Amino acid sequence: MKNIDTYDFTGKKAIVRVDFNVPLDADFNITDDTRIRAAIPTLKKILAGGGALIVMSHLGKPKDPAEKFSLKHIVARVQELLGVPVQFAPDCQKADEQAAALKPGDVLLLENLRFYAEEEGKPRGLAEDASEEEKKAAKAAVKESQKAFTAKLASYADCYVNDAFGTAHRAHASTSLIAKYFPKDKMFGYLMEAEITAIDKVVKNPVHPVTAVLGGAKVSSKIGIIENLIDKVDNIIIGGGMVYTFVKAQGGKVGKSLCEDDQIETALNILAKAKEKGVKMVFGEEVVVADAFDNEAKSQVVNKMDIPDGWMGMDAAPSSVALWKEVIDNSKTVLWNGPMGVFEMSNFATGTNAMARLLAEATAKGTFTLVGGGDSVAAINQLGYADKVSYVSTGGGAMLEYLEGIELPGIKAIRE
Repeated sequence: MKNIDTYDFTGKKAIVRVDFNVPLDADFNITDDTRIRAAIPTLKKILAGGGALIVMSHLGKPKDPAEKFSLKHIVARVQELLGVPVQFAPDCQKADEQAAALKPGDVLLLENLRFYAEEEGKPRGLAEDASEEEKKAAKAAVKESQKAFTAKLASYADCYVNDAFGTAHRAHASTSLIAKYFPKDKMFGYLMEAEITAIDKVVKNPVHPVTAVLGGAKVSSKIGIIENLIDKVDNIIIGGGMVYTFVKAQGGKVGKSLCEDDQIETALNILAKAKEKGVKMVFGEEVVVADAFDNEAKSQVVNKMDIPDGWMGMDAAPSSVALWKEVIDNSKTVLWNGPMGVFEMSNFATGTNAMARLLAEATAKGTFTLVGGGDSVAAINQLGYADKVSYVSTGGGAMLEYLEGIELPGIKAIRE
């Protein structure tokens, strides 16, 4: 494994996996270029080092080539951010001549990798009534052709750089398989290095006390994270819809609140394990409830263990926010993943917004703060706190799996 800072790119062509899966409006305009901007330092480093760039990414989840998923729509923005012309290859598997003609300083962006089933290694177009034998045969055929697909991509370049943390949990052609073609010339880009370093500060070498703030709707989606972190943290703050499964598990009344009855035993096991490990589980005594799942619904603050019939938990109460502040103020490392209430409704976003503010304040005092997950990141960005916390992860699913202790294919492929 090489290091991007010390690798000599002079006269070499680097094929770089980035995550340019950006949102586009109906007119194909980019509505959020965060992911493109995140990869620019790596791309500029290679160009400054005398190399040529072959950039590859996916966009969306196309089942076949489609105009709305074409990466040609982002060429102008990539060109603007890089400050150099960007060529476009309309077929990622037929870019031989364009790649061969590249000179130092040139940039070539390949068309959407997922226009080919071989990128993900999953068959497409199977009939709904296909037999198990047919499905098995189709999968085997795609896996076999995936080798040729990967070899073609690799043939364009002299070295491979993975800077797409958001897809690092996928064992796809461009994220893990291609690395085998560059046994001595593969490396992480700056974004990948930063993501791994930031998450490792929580899961591998944290400064204590460590607090994990976990929100969101379901306990089931966070079981792996809780089980992996419970040996590493001092406090776990639970927020969002997950609270009510824990409440019911402890004999409380949850009214119409979201509750996973099939996770009651899991919740009890988590509480028992936390007690055994000396980990403080923080819930708060009160919650904000509403009489309907509506932004304009009537609301009131009640004890979390006694939610009236017909009412549902929607947000954290002020007393809970005060308790969070006390815990976070006494922490040296804080991870936040998941909203603390029904964040998409402005009248029930108080808890989520408060958590964003608390983390910004803690960071200013020297606490290491890591934020990941759609709504958590959205809250940080909307409130203008993105540069006021230590690190905002671009990972999504990749971050969740890394927090669970799973070895990600995209990382493993570079380290092998």
